[in-house]
Amino acid sequence: MPVSASPWQPSRRQILGGALGSLVGVAVLPHSARAAAAATYDVVVVGSGAAGMTAALTAAKRGLSVLVVEKAAKFGGSAARSGAGIWLPNNSVILAAGVPDTPAKAATYLDAVVGSGVPADRKAAFLAKGPEMLDFVMANSPSRFIWMEGYSDYYPEKAGGLPGGRSIEPKMFDGNLLGAEKANLNPAYIPTPSGVTIYSHEYRWLNIVAVSATGAAVSAQTVARWTQAKLEGKDPMTMGQALAGGLRVGLMQANVPVWLSSPLTALLHDASGRVTGVTVTRNGAATTVNATRGVIVCSGGFEHNAAMRSTYQQHPIGTAWTVGASSNTGDGILAGIAAGAKVSLMEDSWWGPAIPLPDEPYFCLAERTLPGGFIVNQQGRRFVNEAAPYSDVVHVMYEKNGTAPDIPSWLIIDQNYRNRYLFKDLAPTFPFPDSWYASGALKKAWTIPELADQIGVPRSNFWNTYTRFNWFATTGKDTDFKRGDSVYDHYFTDPGIKPNSCLAPLLVPPFYAFKIVPGDLGTKGGMETDARARVLNGAGQVIPGLYAAGNCSSAVMGHSYAGAGSTIGPAMTFGYIAAKDI
Repeated sequence: MPVSASPWQPSRRQILGGALGSLVGVAVLPHSARAAAAATYDVVVVGSGAAGMTAALTAAKRGLSVLVVEKAAKFGGSAARSGAGIWLPNNSVILAAGVPDTPAKAATYLDAVVGSGVPADRKAAFLAKGPEMLDFVMANSPSRFIWMEGYSDYYPEKAGGLPGGRSIEPKMFDGNLLGAEKANLNPAYIPTPSGVTIYSHEYRWLNIVAVSATGAAVSAQTVARWTQAKLEGKDPMTMGQALAGGLRVGLMQANVPVWLSSPLTALLHDASGRVTGVTVTRNGAATTVNATRGVIVCSGGFEHNAAMRSTYQQHPIGTAWTVGASSNTGDGILAGIAAGAKVSLMEDSWWGPAIPLPDEPYFCLAERTLPGGFIVNQQGRRFVNEAAPYSDVVHVMYEKNGTAPDIPSWLIIDQNYRNRYLFKDLAPTFPFPDSWYASGALKKAWTIPELADQIGVPRSNFWNTYTRFNWFATTGKDTDFKRGDSVYDHYFTDPGIKPNSCLAPLLVPPFYAFKIVPGDLGTKGGMETDARARVLNGAGQVIPGLYAAGNCSSAVMGHSYAGAGSTIGPAMTFGYIAAKDI
């Protein structure tokens, strides 16, 4: 069934008959157009990220034959590259740690954050099945998890919000369990330094290791953890590497094959419109795989598809600022559209401020929150709470870009900041690389007026912003943008700074300015699904045999972001729900 056109919903003809369709070449083929089937499984899962591997593991453990097909030469997708935070209310890990969560609190909070834009039954399904999914994964793989203690929900002041947070992350995983498959694991976005084993929630302390006793103690602990693991003959992995590795071992134990370098080229359907399998390119040849029970598409978003981003998203936009897996070019979404799927949230992404460094964009978490820095637009004025949830910061960038341009913006710091804090993976006091300056991502000057000239903003505006921010730092109160009013604002800060750990004056030259652009962890829009993860068509009807989870589906978080891991938690949960439904 064709999809009706709208500002965010081009027709199937527009997409598949135009530049987007020709770019990736996906389509839906009737039986009459197929070659002879090369294989038959009960379930075919497209994509080997957190959603796909959870779905495959669930289906296999329910007694079904399962195949995972993966476009990339490595498994793990964006999840393997990530910090692997997982936002999952009321799960057994946080309850055992004493987190005071309840189903009522979680439902109240999710409603407050997401609003009415997402169907109530989808939100309820996520909250109800998330804890069940986690227990299933732990029972059927070597994956274990810990609470990210103190990593606040992103809006802890809202009804049902928890200042201590609901997010979890994988415990250390022994990479040796993967055997030869270890070579096929998608590498981390920022590799862990040699000789240490770090958890995602520990970076907050490593950022301030030079000025914090707790930071120094945590740093020593990361070394001791690595040393102990090595003495035990282990290959210690954490974060996304641990998540993807643990799930992959679960698939190995369940005898689920994973075909790498096998991109989806078509969804297959019968005369009634039921999706019955896929065609992939394998070893250079078109290969047909029948799926007698259904196909679960978990192929990621479209962040690396320039044509799709240009069609659906606000400008300026492109593919150079995302940190999502390079294989995420929307193939599964386009195949779904060809099958009649309705898509939504295509204009949105899992946004975050990024610095366009010459090798790859750097997604800013702590750097924009630590005291002694502020962000200005092209008029030299602040326009946002720099410590707000990262998705909110970019939403504001786009909302205000039409009036006072703030794409790009500039993060301003001084030498005192550089002397105190880790920046990306650079230790305090170390000079920034020459390549950062040469690329235009970084400017430096010895006075504030000179820095204004370097970044092309009015001197008077910039000076007024600078002096006003320093006054806020002295008083501890940001009356313009309320930086520090939320508990969340203080997560990536320096508790040694008083009276507000988010605010410190910029006084010590030289001064630095980092270019800030709208980065993302991946796109957020995709095929609309129901509470059972079944894909819906333009009339709101189920497309038989077709399921979706993860970033190729429209996010249960809507336009918001409840807490750390709001991508992976729902992705794994709806992968689990899809397989159980099948």
